[in-house]
Amino acid sequence: MSSMEPHPIQVVVEDDLERSRLTVFFRLLLAIPHFVWYLLWSIGTFFAAIAAWVVALITGGVPGGLHDFLGAYVRYTAHLFAYLCLAANPYPGFTGQPGSYPIDVEIAPPERQNRWKVLFRFFLALPPLLLAAVLAGTPGFGGGGGTGGRGDEPSWAGWTGGGVIFIVAFLAWFVCLIRGRMPNGFRDLQAYALRYNAQAQGYLLLLTERYPSSDPSSPPAALPPERPSVQIHVEDDLRRSRLTVFFRLLLFLPHLVWLLLWTIGAFFAVLAGWFAALATGEMPTALHNFVAAYVRYATHVSAYLFLIANPFPGFTGEAGSYPIDLEIDPPEPQRRWKTLLRLFLAIPAFMVSGGLNGALVFVGLFGWFVSLATGGMPEGLRNLGTFAQRYAGQTNAYFLLLTDRYPYSGPWEWAPASETEAEPEVAAA
Repeated sequence: MSSMEPHPIQVVVEDDLERSRLTVFFRLLLAIPHFVWYLLWSIGTFFAAIAAWVVALITGGVPGGLHDFLGAYVRYTAHLFAYLCLAANPYPGFTGQPGSYPIDVEIAPPERQNRWKVLFRFFLALPPLLLAAVLAGTPGFGGGGGTGGRGDEPSWAGWTGGGVIFIVAFLAWFVCLIRGRMPNGFRDLQAYALRYNAQAQGYLLLLTERYPSSDPSSPPAALPPERPSVQIHVEDDLRRSRLTVFFRLLLFLPHLVWLLLWTIGAFFAVLAGWFAALATGEMPTALHNFVAAYVRYATHVSAYLFLIANPFPGFTGEAGSYPIDLEIDPPEPQRRWKTLLRLFLAIPAFMVSGGLNGALVFVGLFGWFVSLATGGMPEGLRNLGTFAQRYAGQTNAYFLLLTDRYPYSGPWEWAPASETEAEPEVAAA
């Protein structure tokens, strides 16, 4: 699903998923010294970045000393966030030294840079910084939405405090306290967010002129412990019609009306299926097929709206009828206690899906401008949108009783084919 070449800034994961319950419980308190140091280092980085910008404008490159200082800051930020969000377990050092932490950032040496790109770097960096805010809370910017305390100027004193990784960290805190291990899917999703965040920081701080890659293929994720009952298939060539892109919202309106009407029918079908599954341990085939078509249709419409695919979708949710399609397994036995408590069990998945949907909105918004300009959708954005839609499809299928397998949060579609590591229970999240 990905053909993108390696980026000069990469994240390397050497984590065994083991977590100390004691340090997990007191993680915020233990991180306080790092918060103070991060604040001080951020102030120094602000002035170093200005110096690097001036020098790069004159010479076309960042000196090695400045490059190393800024690179260490980016690396230290990743270490701190990985520790704070439970993506790694050891207490991090304060120097951002390469190879010193299980979640580490590798940064290529200094390179020549285009002066025009350097001149407008702050403005060019705004889109990836916005996406980084959705995924990781944009370290290096305080207050809400990446602004300072007064709301009108940048601040290097902190981060937005939001982002997908903080949603995952909140949920993982409870899991790690109970099991002493981090779910594999959670860790892989956080590693992806940290990688993108490091690339966004590195681009802003002139460590590279390569634009951040939103493709979830790096760092490599692990496969789920068992074959998911809901999978996504992509047959999209990245080409977009400028005319239909421009009027995409208007063209979406008939589907919105039909989706609302179908939602009413799906509600009663799921209600009937809930009682049937409680009584028999399985959802009736007719109800399963009706609800599966609804979930598939919702995915088709979402892919069309957010420019993950180009053709106008049909209204039936037929399998194999759209370039971005869900494959949903036939009815299968389900445990009754999971069926009984499905509404409550689905809440964590909806929280993660909500965070990923924020990224999906960004994909649609930014992709709209790019598609109008180039007639094509960037592969990285398309793949990020595909990942968000797959997780949303699995969440909907779980909530609507199509399966009792919990959604898998890691971007496993890009896992190496030879990957076999899995934890049968822990990795299920």
